Amino acid sequence: MQIKSNQIWLIGGTGESAELARAILAQQLPCIVTVTTVAAKKLYPPESELLQIWVGQLHPEHMTQFLTQYQIGAILDASHPFAVEISQLAIAAATQSQIPYLRYERPEVISETQGIILKDFNSLLTGEFLVGHRVMLTLGYRHLAEFQPWQERATLFVRILPSIVALNAALAAGFTPDRIVAIRPPISPDLELALWQQWQISLGVTKASGEGGGEITKRTIAAKLGIPLIVIQRPDVSYPRQTRDLAVAVQFCWGLLVQSPGHQE
Repeated sequence: MQIKSNQIWLIGGTGESAELARAILAQQLPCIVTVTTVAAKKLYPPESELLQIWVGQLHPEHMTQFLTQYQIGAILDASHPFAVEISQLAIAAATQSQIPYLRYERPEVISETQGIILKDFNSLLTGEFLVGHRVMLTLGYRHLAEFQPWQERATLFVRILPSIVALNAALAAGFTPDRIVAIRPPISPDLELALWQQWQISLGVTKASGEGGGEITKRTIAAKLGIPLIVIQRPDVSYPRQTRDLAVAVQFCWGLLVQSPGHQE
């Protein structure tokens, strides 16, 4: 089978998107995966006639060219639950170009250890939750600048990805080198626990990123250490269509592309 007129645009960067890429490839469907870093390419099978990996950041002014150049016939959004910008960009592009869109949303964690649930980062930054604590932040690097005013009111530690961008963001936000650990997930529970114990953490802060984002590990460690864990809820995005079932996501791609004019066997 060879399909050349339409491709699936798989918005990647997560473990689930890598699993979807392998499933789509097994169905012999053409797919282009977009990721933001070269390191993320390692999640996916080697590039081939059916699988391309595009690295970089897409912007609104580039969307029409991207959709046309890669002959996109369907958009499968498996980006991180907090990667709001790319999801909103893809939804707008799908609407404008009348391309079918499906959001694959990784399941949320259901846990008896609920922690302190906050609606957004602003609720955390404007409250008094961090005062006097030794805080472990596992939020990524994009919001670190907002914690700079808190460096005088709490002892902040951060775990980030080992990238120059993330390291520079942490340093610019006032984190000293002895309060930064740069490591790529997945991280074993034993290592995560050792970090929290080494730094004598008294409060954890994380995002509701699901099991794939290590949320269960952080909840378990906070409970084991007997300390509170603040969990930032996922952003509220109005997805036109979504699923939490990998099989449904693969069927979405198959059902669209096998009916397209460019399908040949």
